[in-house]
Amino acid sequence: MYQNIFNNVYNVYMNLRPLAYRIRPNSIDEVIGQSHLVGQDGILRKSIENKTIFSIIFYGPPGAGKTTIAEAYAKSMGIKYIKLNAVTSSKKDLENAIEECKLFDNAYIIMDEVHRLNKDKQDILLPFVEEGSIYLLGCTAENPYMVINKALRSRCHLLEVKTLSEEDIYHGLVRAIDHKQGLKSDKKFSKEALKRLATLSGGDMRYALNYLEVINISTKNKVVKEADVLSVMQVPNYLMDSNEGEHYDSVSAFQKSIRGSDVDAALFYLARLIAVNDMDSIIRRLLVTAYEDVGLANPQAVDRTYNACMTALRVGFPEAKIPLAFAVTELALSPKSKQACLGIENALEYISGHPLDIMDYLRLTPVNVSEEDKYPYDRPDLWNKIQYLPESIKDIRFYEPNKDATSSYEIALNSNYHKLKSIKRSSSLRTLKKVPK
Repeated sequence: MYQNIFNNVYNVYMNLRPLAYRIRPNSIDEVIGQSHLVGQDGILRKSIENKTIFSIIFYGPPGAGKTTIAEAYAKSMGIKYIKLNAVTSSKKDLENAIEECKLFDNAYIIMDEVHRLNKDKQDILLPFVEEGSIYLLGCTAENPYMVINKALRSRCHLLEVKTLSEEDIYHGLVRAIDHKQGLKSDKKFSKEALKRLATLSGGDMRYALNYLEVINISTKNKVVKEADVLSVMQVPNYLMDSNEGEHYDSVSAFQKSIRGSDVDAALFYLARLIAVNDMDSIIRRLLVTAYEDVGLANPQAVDRTYNACMTALRVGFPEAKIPLAFAVTELALSPKSKQACLGIENALEYISGHPLDIMDYLRLTPVNVSEEDKYPYDRPDLWNKIQYLPESIKDIRFYEPNKDATSSYEIALNSNYHKLKSIKRSSSLRTLKKVPK
């Protein structure tokens, strides 16, 4: 009787939990994908077979299964584990977990958001991890080499949890429908519907399972079809939250594609940014790319890009896609020149370590300078003969002409550059002024 009561209470409890939680694997044999970790030659499987225990930091994109794998691994090892979160768990929670783990021969602390573990908590945890009395299974969606404290990182093995394939997501959805703690639906899901859901989930199993529940509730049809999935999922899950690395990766790929003159890739990444209405990132990158990467090779395209961006802001989405696509296409197909950008970068690098005074005749209000040595505002014929750089660096070069220039505009600039460089400049203004107009 008591067993029946327990089972009923347990079933009620489980039914109140999200689908992704209810069907979590209990061993690495149930983990979907990640064969490099849990396959026959995977490091986690070898660890279990050899009963070799070590601390691990799992890193990878959201929804790929980091925490799921950590729990399944600990269960497969038959080892006590306690779950904590570096953000929400207090210092006292960590101390209590450590004391509890010390009661066992071996025990794991599974730490979600491990990159958010502050110094106080690390100081408590590190000695126990180092001596091997407690093992750590950390999970993070960030780059561990960038965000994990070196002291903690050096004591752990770093294992990448990769983005799940569409096929992996599809099998996960099928499993969720068939699982005894799964969807519990009287509806049937067509293969096309599940494949479309897998495609739109962007490799995120949790996202796919959450939407499976939503679609199950919101669809009245007894057979859920592809159209039912599309009616609920308006925007694909590109994991492009403005605070996530994937967002910055998409923006980076957008600019690099334009720079690399791959118009199809540039439009692809533009579409990703448009899909989540990220007007600010699009316009900022377009304007920077226009000046930095196209620049002197096609200054008219730079101006047109600015006008296209202003038009996009004026009309807003969805129509903004038209001027934005215009600008992206032109920039991607334009000749490229970074010479102006490289020139200012060279100058900035130089001045950081070379403080030099401005010559008297270039100052706004020169003091104790005779009339003969003052800047000749009335002699434009002398302006390109005057030395403007300080004497000690008068021959330095920050700007280098583009030897591979193909646009007529930049070729003309190069010609003028060489012509100007052939003129001997002078800091003796009184001597220059003696030359007749």
